[in-house]
Amino acid sequence: MLASKRSARPEGEDGFGLAWRPLDDYILSLSRDSHTGPTTREYNWTITDAVFNPDGVFRPMVLINNRFPGPLVEANDGDTIAVHVHNRGVNATSIHFHGMYQNGSNAMDGTVGVTQCPIAPGSSYTYRFAIRGQSGSYWYHAHHSAQAGDGLVGPVVVHPVVTHDDSFSMDDFASDRVVMVQEHYHNTTAELLMDYLQPGRENEEPVPDSALINGRGLRSCADFPGWKCDDSVLAYPEIRLARGGRHRLRIINVGAFAEFNVQVDQHAFHVNEVDGTDVEHDEPIHKLAIAPAQRYSIVLEANRNVTTSAGGHDAAFWLRAGMLTTCFTGENPHLHPDMRAIIRYVDEHDQVSAGNKDTTGREPTSKAWDDVVDTVCRDLDTTALRPVAPVRPPPADAYVILRASFRIGDWRLSRGFFNETTWKSNTTSPTLHRFLVAVTVGDSSLNSSEGTIHHDNTSSGMGPGISPAEPSFFDPARELILATHGTAPVVVDIAINNFDDGAHPFHLHGHKFSVLTPSLRGAPPPDQAALEELLAGNATYRAMLENPVRRDTVTVGGYEWLVIRVVLDNPGLWALHCHNAWHGEAGMAMQILVRGEELVKRHKEVAGGVIGDVERAMCTRQGVTKGVRPDDSLWFGQFG
Repeated sequence: MLASKRSARPEGEDGFGLAWRPLDDYILSLSRDSHTGPTTREYNWTITDAVFNPDGVFRPMVLINNRFPGPLVEANDGDTIAVHVHNRGVNATSIHFHGMYQNGSNAMDGTVGVTQCPIAPGSSYTYRFAIRGQSGSYWYHAHHSAQAGDGLVGPVVVHPVVTHDDSFSMDDFASDRVVMVQEHYHNTTAELLMDYLQPGRENEEPVPDSALINGRGLRSCADFPGWKCDDSVLAYPEIRLARGGRHRLRIINVGAFAEFNVQVDQHAFHVNEVDGTDVEHDEPIHKLAIAPAQRYSIVLEANRNVTTSAGGHDAAFWLRAGMLTTCFTGENPHLHPDMRAIIRYVDEHDQVSAGNKDTTGREPTSKAWDDVVDTVCRDLDTTALRPVAPVRPPPADAYVILRASFRIGDWRLSRGFFNETTWKSNTTSPTLHRFLVAVTVGDSSLNSSEGTIHHDNTSSGMGPGISPAEPSFFDPARELILATHGTAPVVVDIAINNFDDGAHPFHLHGHKFSVLTPSLRGAPPPDQAALEELLAGNATYRAMLENPVRRDTVTVGGYEWLVIRVVLDNPGLWALHCHNAWHGEAGMAMQILVRGEELVKRHKEVAGGVIGDVERAMCTRQGVTKGVRPDDSLWFGQFG
């Protein structure tokens, strides 16, 4: 079938002044000079509400500068990013730069209820932070309720000033680009949350309608009678690659819920990056499993041909992104779980661009890999991936076991828990604000005579270096906070034990961690000694410990556990949460207060403090609570 059958306007205009972002916007320039001195890169974003149709069906969305998805943020290690956000939408909002360390800029982390109050409708805020000691593929998204699922997402790419290894330098690739995958809902996240959080909805996450690649889906309006729909402007996104070249594709799952399997027909590929860590491995793979919030770069060699039924050769192949539907607990009769893009070879002298369509080319006739599809949501096996810059993590100072679960409480409300606490964001009083106010006004429960922060050490069982924070500046019923001791970094092994039947992709803000074990059945080691015995007694784990994969988002399978080791050295209050948006909003989130004394010292020494008048004023603006998840009290007294 001719690809031109589904025509599309060059810029994806919908006739209402809105537009799909041109696919060329996500192609990185290979001539970029990553050896220039640090500079400030500024962006101006206006957040607006719109009605848009990424897959044909119109729905309310939240857009940046009237385009979907959001713009590429591109910088070098050492640069400063300044994003001026002007909120002209109906609801409050925030922006989290996922995977950015925010070292020295905890207040810029964008996490509503933890580091900031949201940006109220009609107001503006500037996120300004320096990038120090990191590079790779990242992304940004709203961190207010589940708003990211309404359209506030986009890619971030940070280039290293000096590459770790010439084999992964930009000069060795014929092209370098971002490919974002996500599930797509035809209802707003506010509607879906209201349905998901109501009584009697245990393990009934909203099931998507479609899948998108770089913001584009392709559905037939005939499947959606009664919905406003226009499929006349839809087309498979096209990725043109120079024939014979090595091409880098930065795959990012910017979705709220679904794990994807990504493959390119007849092309095996190598993985060369995991969540901002350059890696290498010996054997190519056919399919990439990628959970929400994760990033993988793959290296694709454009050296294959397909023999057509007419005996000719066609250099076009399907890139397939399919949701792993076996991990869904519900059903959606309208669900179409797969989306495709066209990989098309072009001669080197032709324009290698990503336009919506090729008016002369045909749709691919290539066949999918016939590998057995994994029916369990789990991470790509990273035991064979070796970071290019080898790092053996230092020995652990402490061991923490976190129990992640769902429980049915009063009024049959199913909520997510870490240990005994289910998270509920305090939109107008973030914990960072409360903590700094408490310690600077001399709260005796937080400050000893030596000026150090007190901790609740009773029966923590965590060992030296970390324990539950003293509940004087937070609400222990809905905020679980662990705090490190003293001014020095603390190395902690964290066993995340998943008591739920579904997989959870957990993300830690402000840090990367080393993955010490795969996701395993049974119970985690009860203490540090038992963990060390386990690691020492298994050849695979011993090898992993020498140079483990370092990342910021890891999946724990249903009724399984795994262990990560993290060097808690970045002063601040940092969220640890499930990056399934529905689970996070249901309460599966907590915080780690890292080097609190150092944070207090910085707050007192830096002009304006870690949080200043601008940040405090945001908490009192009219409309600051608009768009928050519904409060549980909405359902109190309901039995039906």
